[in-house]
This record gives sequence, C-alpha cells and structure tokens, in this order.
Amino acid sequence: MTKPAGMPFSDYIVFVDETGDHSTTIINRDFPLFGLAFCVFKKSDYIDNVTPALRRLKFATFGHDMVVLHEHAIPKKENAFALMSREPREAFLTALTQLIEAATFTLVAVIIDKRRLIPAIIAPNPYHLALLFGLERLQRLLASKGQEQKLTHVVVESRGRREDTELELEFRRITEGANDSGQPFPFRLVMSDKRSNSEGLQLADMVARPVALSVLCPGQPNRAFEILQTKFWRDSNERAENCGLKVFPEKNEGPPGSPSSPSPNG
Repeated sequence: MTKPAGMPFSDYIVFVDETGDHSTTIINRDFPLFGLAFCVFKKSDYIDNVTPALRRLKFATFGHDMVVLHEHAIPKKENAFALMSREPREAFLTALTQLIEAATFTLVAVIIDKRRLIPAIIAPNPYHLALLFGLERLQRLLASKGQEQKLTHVVVESRGRREDTELELEFRRITEGANDSGQPFPFRLVMSDKRSNSEGLQLADMVARPVALSVLCPGQPNRAFEILQTKFWRDSNERAENCGLKVFPEKNEGPPGSPSSPSPNG
C-alpha cells in the first residue's frame, strides 16, 4: 500500500520465512507441510539487542559477519560450516539457541498440511493461504499493541520474478480488504534478496522448520520448538493454538471448501 500522508511508521518490523515447498501436485512424503513464520520485533529491541548479538556471535565464530545463516546448512555442513569440526559447530548451535531464547520477539506461525487440500474442490497456493492466515493474525497482534494507525513493513525473501510478482499481487489483495475483517491492513511488503545479510530474515529462517516439525512429528524431541513455545502470540487464555500458531486444516476440519471446513479466513 502507499503510505497515507501523515501516517507514521510502526514501532515494529516483521520478518517472514518459509519452510517446505508450495507445490500441491507433487507432495514430499517426508515433509508434506508448508509453513510461514512471522517474527515480529519491536524496532528498538531489534536495533539495540538482536542485531548486535547475532553479529557478535558471527565474529566470534567466523572472524567476520558476512556469513548468511540458513537453517539447512548447519546440519548438512554446507557453506561456512563445510570445514568446521563437530565441537565448534555444536558450540555455535548452542550459542545460537541461547541467542534465540534471549531475543525479544513475538512469533506467528502458519502451517499448511498439503495432504488435506483437495484441488478438485479448491486449489489454493499454500504460500498465499499461509500468507492470508498470517497477515490476519498479524493485524490483530499489532492492533493490540496500538499500531493500527501506523505503517508496518513486512520483509520476505525474494523467490524469483514470477513468484515475487504473484506474491506482491496476493499481498496487495489481502491488505486491501480480502481478509476476515474486510478492512485494509496498514502493511507494506519489502522483498529482500536471498543473499541479504538481514539478521531478522536469518532468525526467521531458523524458526520456521522447527515449528513445522512439531506439527508433523508431535512426539519427537524438538529442543528448538520448546524454546519457541515461549515466543508465540497467545490469546487471553494463554493459548497459542489458532492464535500465534495456526495449523490448517485442523484435525476437526475437513479440507478447504468441504462442508465441515470453515472459510479459509477463519
């Protein structure tokens, strides 16, 4: 959206990252989910604490802060971790886990179970569906913090020209009123290059997969998710379900468009 004259910038910034792929024609049996993690930082916390903490960790580990962290690269020993022995890598993971635990941010995560989407009834793009659910919750979260009359930037990673164009159109459609409130949202999309050394995007990258794994394998040990449990936006009864954590379809829901399923805006 265009910033209306006189509208101040929000006190918050949001970084979004994905996990899984958004294909509904070929579904990975080992990871049939798609997820988006929205990490909401108060700008003062982000500038004064989160950003310098991650930079200090990079300098201590690599001697510089040019390494762009990706969740998948650490266990696979890729990129900067290719020549790192086990002990330094484990020390880095421990320090990174402690950094995330100490970081002050609010988490909204949306997980789409692609196995339960029926294209013959409705064929939503899982990314766009997760974006809808996420932005609706983000609007309510920011309104609760008095930001409804301020412009909030939502930063996502660029995925390619066609995907970016589709995402921008969908983002605009949702924020102009195609949402559960029917009202415009004061959000602006920011596309960031994959090579961007953004601390916020790197932390969002670390968050998305552990949340999805907690949904896929709820009984499996998941130390990262245990820490993230404290970050979820919660309702007045301190429940994260359907608030800071949205799983779609839910266990008692039919596929989107079926008689037992609520509107995707629910």
